[in-house]
Amino acid sequence: MWKLLQPFHLVSVSPWPILMSLSAMNLMVSFVWWFFKGESLSIFFMILILLNCMFFWWRDVVRESFFQGFHTDMVVNGLKLGMILFIISEIFFFISIFWCYFHMFLSPSIEIGVLWPPKNIQSFNPYSIPLLNTVILLSSGVTITWCHYSMLNSNKKSSIFALFLTISLGLVFSLFQLFEYSSASFTFSDSVYGSIFFMSTGFHGLHVLIGTMFLMVNFIRMLLMNFSSTHHFGFEAAAWYWHFVDVVWLFLYLLVYFWPAN
Repeated sequence: MWKLLQPFHLVSVSPWPILMSLSAMNLMVSFVWWFFKGESLSIFFMILILLNCMFFWWRDVVRESFFQGFHTDMVVNGLKLGMILFIISEIFFFISIFWCYFHMFLSPSIEIGVLWPPKNIQSFNPYSIPLLNTVILLSSGVTITWCHYSMLNSNKKSSIFALFLTISLGLVFSLFQLFEYSSASFTFSDSVYGSIFFMSTGFHGLHVLIGTMFLMVNFIRMLLMNFSSTHHFGFEAAAWYWHFVDVVWLFLYLLVYFWPAN
């Protein structure tokens, strides 16, 4: 009887956490194998396994929340706290990268000629693709806020259109980032500058791709009428994550692109 009345949700035994962990570990091993042996087939195979685990895990969570009604207000508050702590952990991850960047930028070592950027490194023009990507990503922050506002007011058409715009802007950002990488005059192994540049912008680009996938799942759920004006934490979590990606890019643009060029 207590089980029926208590507001918490005791999650049933699930294989997806351990399978997700193993597939993520194997994906990293595949990347290392690719670095040393040039074999990339295993990477695509592990990505497929990872996406498969993600799909079925999300399916179970959606079923628990939407069809079984296990996500009470108490459970949603716990999910919100979990998402906040996850974003805080991501903030500290990027702080470590910026710490490394400042260490080399503010006091360049003798090995790179006491210069930043190092000699013979042609950095990107901050007023070309980086500025355009900044406008694109900030615009996507506006559209996802528009989507949230429309959802709170039960305006389905407006929220779907705004979320579609957000996803489109995220994909355009990734395409411009790919074009920028392909036109770079330096590589990951070109001194500490190349390593820090591709590490910082690359991990941010990975977060943009993850956030875009997050939004795509919510877009499908929105089309299937899985959300209401009062119960849509799946979308809220995606919006928080997307705003976090926006803020990180602002710091990246100002510190990595703009400041060294001026």
